[in-house]
Amino acid sequence: MADGFSVSRYAPEQGSWAKLTARDSVVRRLDWPLLGSALALSALGALLVWSATRNRDALTQGDPYFFLFRHVLNTGIGLVLMVGTIWLGHRTLRGAVPILYGLSVILVIAVLTPLGATVNGAHAWIKLGAGFSIQPSEFTKITIILGMAMLLAARVDAGDQPHPDHRTVAKALGIAAIPMAIVMLMPDLGSVMVMAVIVLGVLLASGASNSWVFGLLGTGAAGAVAVWQLGLLDDYQIARFAAFANPALDPAGVGYNTNQARIAIGSGGLTGTGLFEGTQTTGQFVPEQQTDFVFTVAGEELGFLGAGLIILLLGVVLWRACRIARETTELYGTIVAAGIIAWFAFQSFENIGMTLGIMPVAGLPLPFVSYGGSSMFAVWVAIGLLQSIRMQRPMSA
Repeated sequence: MADGFSVSRYAPEQGSWAKLTARDSVVRRLDWPLLGSALALSALGALLVWSATRNRDALTQGDPYFFLFRHVLNTGIGLVLMVGTIWLGHRTLRGAVPILYGLSVILVIAVLTPLGATVNGAHAWIKLGAGFSIQPSEFTKITIILGMAMLLAARVDAGDQPHPDHRTVAKALGIAAIPMAIVMLMPDLGSVMVMAVIVLGVLLASGASNSWVFGLLGTGAAGAVAVWQLGLLDDYQIARFAAFANPALDPAGVGYNTNQARIAIGSGGLTGTGLFEGTQTTGQFVPEQQTDFVFTVAGEELGFLGAGLIILLLGVVLWRACRIARETTELYGTIVAAGIIAWFAFQSFENIGMTLGIMPVAGLPLPFVSYGGSSMFAVWVAIGLLQSIRMQRPMSA
């Protein structure tokens, strides 16, 4: 890094913009274990996606490197977005939250128009042409976190009150409810589940009254029962839950994905069959193996050790995010970090759990590992937010 390179940050204790000197540099303040773990997950993901798709001519149009190239490209774009997020800073983005939130709501609404497209039963995509598409709900996770954090932390960070009052919490919940309701109409139940967990994580980190948390849990349980009783779920969603409750119900139909996933993971043993040598993977027995079921490639070809490495790296990401949340001196940063932690933790658990048969199939990608542009971009923006929170804290923290 050049000697003159520096980044500006706002120093509340000084009341002015302060320069980070060469000694107090960007490189020094980056959380390298966090960045390194995320990069390692993306690199492992590239290998697993390549293994899962290189023989699938129907998907690759005969190019075995098609998905590998695009996964690497998506990761590269994600890194650019991370750098841009760090450069802008989470405090600058705080002022742009109303605009970002409005754009995310417009995009999820657009999915319900003729611009939307259906993939695997979920009408959750917007086709851009030339084989490219976006899933707006991935970016909505970020704007929900930022929007709720902006409201919940405003008066607390200003010193006007020790914790968010009931009126502020109600407004923050309204911010989350609007896009969640739209995403539910798609229907994209998996994304709604993640958003619900994000909301709980944000409320817990904000210091809001526990009555809100217990109230939401009760409301969520009652709402789930009502959705089921009123028949608001699509047939394929009901079938997925039925297959989760009884895997032997339809092993050749709705239970096929989970059964084949468990066979693939179980066949890997301790060290796996070897990269590109998995019979379940090369035989194309597991559907959607480059996206939702990418963990099965790791289980079969890299074995318990390789799959365990992925879980370990995800654990490092969560550990560093928790440390960032704990060390920041502003509630806004704490809430943003907590929302990201809730997002990554639940989505990782759900994705890996559904391949093992301990969670219902919900169509959620494994962060950093699964193929998918929208998901990759969103998680790297989240890493940028975490790095910004860490970099702009006082050095004594």
